[in-house]
Formats: sequence, structure tokens, C-alpha cells
Amino acid sequence: MGDPFAAFLAQPDRAAILTDFDGTLAPIVDDPARAVPLPGAVDALHRLAERFAVVGVISGRPVAYLRTRLGDDLWLSGLYGLETFAAGRLVELPEAETWRAVVAESARRAIEVFGAAVEPKGLSLTLHFRTRPELGPAVRAWADDEAVRSGLVVRPAKASVELHPPLRADKGSVIEQAVAGLDAVCFLGDDVGDLPAYDALDRLSAAGVTTVKVAVATVEAPVQLLERADLVVDGPPGALDVLHRLLA
Repeated sequence: MGDPFAAFLAQPDRAAILTDFDGTLAPIVDDPARAVPLPGAVDALHRLAERFAVVGVISGRPVAYLRTRLGDDLWLSGLYGLETFAAGRLVELPEAETWRAVVAESARRAIEVFGAAVEPKGLSLTLHFRTRPELGPAVRAWADDEAVRSGLVVRPAKASVELHPPLRADKGSVIEQAVAGLDAVCFLGDDVGDLPAYDALDRLSAAGVTTVKVAVATVEAPVQLLERADLVVDGPPGALDVLHRLLA
């Protein structure tokens, strides 16, 4: 088998390198606010950005959070595509703003029940139960009921549940917008929220674009992600190895 990244290295100005944040660049931690990229990961991304057409991070985190960890010189997409930061400018999906008050009310209601387990994100919210797994069923049931009440939609994630506006925005839709016209696209991810990114790469591949789907394997990585990947690496250190490989 040849080098899956040969096309990327041959014409970096025609290629995009995109990655998830939590569980991919940054090891999963009990307190989400303490998640930081592996040493060397930010430097590798910035060096890649000097060579490749698009280098960026797509995450369920808000863009403001990503900027504190990654700086302002990368292409960033937060809240699964509801926010995008590029060339020094933050852009929100126009329809999302009408849902801000709804999300805020749902966050208020969630905090009344689950307290510090709730992470408000402005245009979405996350209910965590990593440190108290026994709360998982109650959190999921509450989120399902709240979705019916509010019109928001539930998205499962690692040891958490998210509520989002019912808009067409996910890691797949934002990738297709970001890489339009390029010849090669790579994406690294580790969770169910990354499956839409894989779907997008499959569509791009069918249209003739060279794609590489990289799964970052951890004890929590979903089987379907690992099975669909072109390349499986061992945790965030394996993801960092891929970034260094692309710098060769």
C-alpha cells in the first residue's frame, strides 16, 4: 500500500488538514475546562498552516475556547459548525442567533437540576457525567424531554449529552464549505460527532478528491468510527505523529 498522504505532500497548496480537538489533539480529562493539546501539537498545526491551503480544528467547543488554546492563526470551527473563525473574523451561522435565548433557557433549567455538570456554550449546551457515570441515564432522559419542550436536538457525545439548535450544521457540512475546490482533504477524529466529517470525506472522494479518514483510537472511540477509517492511530500521540508526518 502506498503512502496515503502522498498527494498532500506533493501539492500542499491544494490540500487541507483538519482535526477534532478533544480526544484527538487533547487527551480527555475529567474537567473539560482543563483540556489542553499535547505538547507540540499547536506548533505542528501552525507549521502546517504555512504550507497547506487549509489547516484547522473543528470541535464542539466554542470558537472562543479554541482560540485560547490554539491561537488566532488557524482556521477554526466551533459548536459543530455554528461558529467559524478565519482571517481574524468570527462568523456565526445566521439562523443560529434566533436560538440563543432558547439555549440559554434550557441551560438555566439544566443547571437547576444538574448544577456544575452543565456547560453552557452560548448557542448550545453540554451536560457532562464523566465524573458521575451513574447520572448518565437521568441526564439522557432529561435531555430527551428538554428537546421535546424546547425544539432543540440531542447529540450524544463521550460521557455527555449535547443540545443544539435544529439546524443543518455539523462537522461534515462545515468541511465541505471549507475545502471547496481543493484536491486533497484529511480529517482526524475520535468520536461519534466526527462521523458526519467522515460522511463528507466520502462524498468528496466520490467527486474525485483524495481523502484520508484518520481515527484516533481510545477506549471510548466508537467502533463505527474505527471501522470506517482509512488509518487508525493510537490516541492523541498517534494523531500528533500524523501531523509530524505531514511536516516531513
